[in-house]
Amino acid sequence: MASTLNDPRLDGFDWTLVRSFLAVLDAGSMSAAAKRLGAHQPTLSRQVAMLEAQLGAPLFERTGRGTAPTAMALAIADDARAMQEGAERLRHRLTRARAETSGDVRITTSQVAASYLLPPVLAALQAAEPGIRVELVSSNQITNLLRREADIAVRMARPAQASLVARKLADLPIVACAHVDYLARAGTPHTPADLIHHRLVGYDRDDALVRGFASAGLPIGREQFFVRTDDQVAYGRLVAAGVGVGFVAAYNLPWLPGVVPVLPGMRIPPLPCWLAVHREIRGNPLVRRTFDILAEQIPRVLAGAGPVPRQEAGADPSREDDRP
Repeated sequence: MASTLNDPRLDGFDWTLVRSFLAVLDAGSMSAAAKRLGAHQPTLSRQVAMLEAQLGAPLFERTGRGTAPTAMALAIADDARAMQEGAERLRHRLTRARAETSGDVRITTSQVAASYLLPPVLAALQAAEPGIRVELVSSNQITNLLRREADIAVRMARPAQASLVARKLADLPIVACAHVDYLARAGTPHTPADLIHHRLVGYDRDDALVRGFASAGLPIGREQFFVRTDDQVAYGRLVAAGVGVGFVAAYNLPWLPGVVPVLPGMRIPPLPCWLAVHREIRGNPLVRRTFDILAEQIPRVLAGAGPVPRQEAGADPSREDDRP
């Protein structure tokens, strides 16, 4: 037997032929085995012949009533059955693994991120896990994650709720910008103080821009913002229409044709990008897989969309809070 096992013909041993061998062994004939497998008898006979050629010994003797196993067939039967059982266990595990990454995941993020940041990220998610169905919720409220109305949140502020697990992915640069047509009419501002002489696109109820200018010592009030909206997608479109100078995340610029950055030396605090999930579902394999792909792909998309500042030496944004 040792000489058979050391036979170089076994180097290319086709393990898939074992299934055909066991079918014939259990059925007692080629025709009965082919019927059980739903295969053609000539195909099954050829597969058994291939296995016999690889082993260098016959496995069955043809009789008037069917086939009878040879001593070689009986000698390898137990190992062949063990191999078949192992293949079945592997098949069941793979089936379970596929089931774990198949289903619905609800992701919530801001209007701008839903429109400009997440589409290529979700395309990458679909390519990696085609069984995951995504429900994208465009909302600026973190409460929908707390109420379990969503599974994962992409937020531009660090979630403070203890029931959430969050990971910082990046700092998003904010740039002053305007359409080239507006700049051709009104001129290009060269210093932050020049903004006093320009029409600005601002927010309505949100006073973040007014407060930001005040902290920088610039006397720009609400009246300087000639068009105001709290709708972030509409905000970007207004800048793209040439209404005036606005302030957007750098990753938006590729989606705003004709809009160019101005005042490159103006220091504007970046927005942090956080990924958050509820503690109670962070161990769900489907949610975890989705979370991990988002955590990998969002920084890649941001790096390709605009200048993302390097982290400080030794800093690892993925470790600023618990990992899900």
